[in-house]
Amino acid sequence: MAHILFANSYFYKFDQKQWKAKQPYPPLGTIFAASFMRQNGHTVSLYDNNLRDNVESIQAKLQSEKPQFLVIYDDGFNYLTKMCLTTMRQAAFKMAAYGKAQDCQVIVCSSDSTDHYESYLKNGADFVIHGEGEITLLELITCLENKASTEDILGISYKKGQQLHKNPARPVLRELDTLPQPAWDLIDVKPYKEIWQNHQGYAALNIATTRGCPYKCNWCAKPIYGNRYNTRSPKRVVDEIEMLVNKYDVHYFWMCDDIFGLKPNWVQEFRDILKERKLNIQYKIQSRVDLLLKEDNIDALAESGLHTVWLGAESGSQKILDAMDKGTKVEQIHKATKLLQQKGIQVALFLQFGYLGETLSDIQKTIKMVLDIMPDDVGISVSYPLPGTKFYDKVKGDLKLKANWTDSDDLDMMFQNTYPKAFYKTLQRYVHNRYRIKKGWLSLKNSFSSHPLPKGNPIKNVLAMLYNIPKAAFHKMKLNSYSPIES
Repeated sequence: MAHILFANSYFYKFDQKQWKAKQPYPPLGTIFAASFMRQNGHTVSLYDNNLRDNVESIQAKLQSEKPQFLVIYDDGFNYLTKMCLTTMRQAAFKMAAYGKAQDCQVIVCSSDSTDHYESYLKNGADFVIHGEGEITLLELITCLENKASTEDILGISYKKGQQLHKNPARPVLRELDTLPQPAWDLIDVKPYKEIWQNHQGYAALNIATTRGCPYKCNWCAKPIYGNRYNTRSPKRVVDEIEMLVNKYDVHYFWMCDDIFGLKPNWVQEFRDILKERKLNIQYKIQSRVDLLLKEDNIDALAESGLHTVWLGAESGSQKILDAMDKGTKVEQIHKATKLLQQKGIQVALFLQFGYLGETLSDIQKTIKMVLDIMPDDVGISVSYPLPGTKFYDKVKGDLKLKANWTDSDDLDMMFQNTYPKAFYKTLQRYVHNRYRIKKGWLSLKNSFSSHPLPKGNPIKNVLAMLYNIPKAAFHKMKLNSYSPIES
């Protein structure tokens, strides 16, 4: 059986926005694959790059272990890896070169290598796995050990002479409970916990309950798990949670699914098993407003420990939501937020500016929605063209100079839209200014109420309000200086 060294090519310290946030999560997809290969008799080890300072440090591990295979397997559950950041791509290329220098066969599985397999094969990778990787990886390594042909293995690309070959796709795995639990024993959890405790006051880990998303938002890429939706059973998920609670004393979890709790009665069964085992946890999820409004989903989520839900609101303009093929209504965003907050659940909104055809009127509707709803947090981005999407196909002609962000704080508008690129960076700051001003005003107002309900630290909110008032005026003046680009 083979000796496999697993690594991942995401480095938090190479992405200053994420490193500053101090909320790092272990590479969950990587340890799923490592666990599966170990279950099938292979010797596995992990070099977790998430908290490393540099790429070069992997060389000592390669030299000491002398693995037959270096598998650079990125966490497909993390949106940061789905963004295909160029800093992480260059890190993967370097690791591949170090692997080749130690006579390893190098295999890469990631969103970026799926989308840009030609570049990876030209920069040291022997094979690229497309999409979901566990079954393909086992078949590929078994084939390589037996010196058999790889021509019929589904879901890979490779070089043969000077020619690049891409084999047909492999169907996604439907029965997720057939996979072993992730190999958490390969992760040094202590430094992750320390960062969280020192900066957030609590520790958190990541859990995946599903793979894929069946919705068809035309800007959202699904390079790993596709346009399907498969679930682990509530029992298997609670088994993992119980182990993490007992072994690592962690009680807060990020459910890192694209969509949490879509399968009917899944959340209700999850709640019941947690109660049966007397597990008191808190967690955050990503979800859709239309899904949350079905049946008693919000009640069940609240009873099972939901702390925060990030809603893919995207826009306060119905015209833009329809153009995105989002399938939701602005009214549903308002209704779901109100019901969640009534249950004591924090609500955060993902917002996206710069979609094709967005006008100043659409932008103003989005700002008004935020200030009317006043969520607990907002995450603002600009439309980002990901390969394999309808949206990418519409704008790819404009992506000659740049097709990927350098890091997650890049926020560069990479295609021509209604306004120049600088407008959207200023807009992001302006919306944050307006949000913080309103938050401070509500805190000040509530402090004089007989039933004050400030969100967060009232003094901090008021100070932030005073800081952001002149900032908002400045950024509004800058926004007014930009004229629409004539088509």
